[in-house]
Amino acid sequence: MSRYYFDMRQEDEIAPDEEGLELPTIESVKEEAARSLADMARDAVQTHRNETRHPMAIEVRDDSGPVLQARFTFEVERQRH
Repeated sequence: MSRYYFDMRQEDEIAPDEEGLELPTIESVKEEAARSLADMARDAVQTHRNETRHPMAIEVRDDSGPVLQARFTFEVERQRH
């Protein structure tokens, strides 16, 4: 099994994953990235209440370099004021 690192990016800030996870397949990596991104999006609802647009991403790497990136933009557009 390979070890994958799931770095969290929010706008220009990155929080590197120093520990990583051992996963058996690239499908497992995609699923973990999606779960991590969903957690970030849920937290964004609470911590970025005054922002209308908040991009975030999970950047996955292994010991050889980048593997994949999962991106999400939390965006709120008010219809009434």
